[in-house]
Amino acid sequence: MLHSFRTSVRMLSTSAALSLLLVAAPQAFAATPADTLVEGFAIDDIITIDPGEAFELSTAEVTANTYSKLVMLDPADTSKVIGDLAASWTVSDDGMTYTFKLKPDLKFASGNPLTAEDVAFSFERAVKLDKSPAFLLTQFGLTGDNVAEKAKATAPDTFTFTVDKAYAPSFVLNVLTATVASVVDKKVVMEHAKAMTPSADYKYDSDFGNEWMKTGFAGSGPYKVLAWRANEAVIMEANPNYYGEKPKLKRVIYRHMKESSGQRLALQNGDIDIARNLEPNDVEAVSKKEGLSITSAPKGTIYYFSLNQKNEKLAKPEVAEAFKYLVDYDAIGATLIKGIGEIHQTFLPKGQLGALNDNPYKLDVAKAKELLAKAGLKDGFTVTMDVRNTQPVTGIAESVQQTLAQAGIKLEIIPGDGKQTLTKFRARTHDIYIGQWGSDYFDPNSNAETFVINYDNSDEGKNKTLAWRNAWDVPKDIEEAAQGALLEKDAAKRAAVYEDLQKKALAQSPFVIIFQQTEVAGYSSKLKDFKLGPSFDTNFVYPVSK
Repeated sequence: MLHSFRTSVRMLSTSAALSLLLVAAPQAFAATPADTLVEGFAIDDIITIDPGEAFELSTAEVTANTYSKLVMLDPADTSKVIGDLAASWTVSDDGMTYTFKLKPDLKFASGNPLTAEDVAFSFERAVKLDKSPAFLLTQFGLTGDNVAEKAKATAPDTFTFTVDKAYAPSFVLNVLTATVASVVDKKVVMEHAKAMTPSADYKYDSDFGNEWMKTGFAGSGPYKVLAWRANEAVIMEANPNYYGEKPKLKRVIYRHMKESSGQRLALQNGDIDIARNLEPNDVEAVSKKEGLSITSAPKGTIYYFSLNQKNEKLAKPEVAEAFKYLVDYDAIGATLIKGIGEIHQTFLPKGQLGALNDNPYKLDVAKAKELLAKAGLKDGFTVTMDVRNTQPVTGIAESVQQTLAQAGIKLEIIPGDGKQTLTKFRARTHDIYIGQWGSDYFDPNSNAETFVINYDNSDEGKNKTLAWRNAWDVPKDIEEAAQGALLEKDAAKRAAVYEDLQKKALAQSPFVIIFQQTEVAGYSSKLKDFKLGPSFDTNFVYPVSK
């Protein structure tokens, strides 16, 4: 069966082979093909694979393996940024203009040359589309009206980027490692652009290929996307035009598999090469199985639940504090996240500048009841929580449901897939949302901005941070301190600002932060050079071979 499958793929055209793979991907093979890496992975959070719009963790891994950026995080040292498309860069004396020189002879997967014009177009496109990740670029003063002048090609191999303030250079460069800074093929994208009628909500006459790019591909990374089908699979194929180290395998398939037990069995049976969402019991089982191995890496991803301040009960400060005393952190740490995370209650993950390791909250029902009584809710109330139906968040939600009940709070769990729960959360129509947040770039501002800055608390607000999603009207002293930290070039002083911000957020924010992820994967021992990176977008597959 295996040999006939592989032979058929070789003989078919790309589109026909793709159809076969999409049909076969969710099913069990006798064994995975020798030239193909198959990962079992919960990818139901993917909404789009357009890097100008995507803002989900699974998508970021896909785009990291299929698109290139000017610069990237050094996987070996997260304190450094290294060149990707850029051969070198300089910063002007006033700290306002960044000039990047591109490497020679760059090409997209399409075969089109990659030039500074494509870089400039990618910045302009992301800003004008104004999707969820656009604020990462607009925070530098870019607007639809000025982006063509502020981010431009000054030669075929030279791109200049002018910011509005003399930020710490490390901050600017770290932001440019984010998915939204991926460079897209202007020619391919605009060939698929859809004409638009300008309106009050969207003033441009083109969608810049956004509708097509939701499932289309226009990148230059080591792999190219052949297809994505929601809740089924992502299929990637080696890009022969990639400028860097060539992929070792011809094809990579991410098969959507939600259940840890299903991933473990598929791995043991040889149906997949890697299992990405193993729960503690399955991690232990895999570690004892001959021919299988376990690898892990600390991640800058934190898990939390948050209280929508539009709910008048959840908006009471005493209620937010009470919730922080109604989590059994010790039990969660000893069971649900054993080996896959550690209790962590502040918004900066360990490993980032200024991160605090303070965990002041413990399960204290009596204290929580006092706070609820002070809020005028001594008899409790009923509230809902939107929960992605994967582990460990489902288990954590059920644990919280039990401890909340001890204080008289009835929690109704509303399960859904990643797209459903995220869409509701982003529309601010939830009561409580439980999920995860991974830093968009390895700088403390990535988390500080989203947790403690809310630029515009109206429903029409453009910069939709996590604070905005929860309708938290952040105190001005907290916002101003977070924004001021960007201009502080002294690392020690900047770290002190973030330490203070975390203490204030612990006391005042509607976020209950629970743990920091340790990513764990089980894999076939026949794989070579498979490892997990330090962030959700540094899990690179091009070095992997069999």
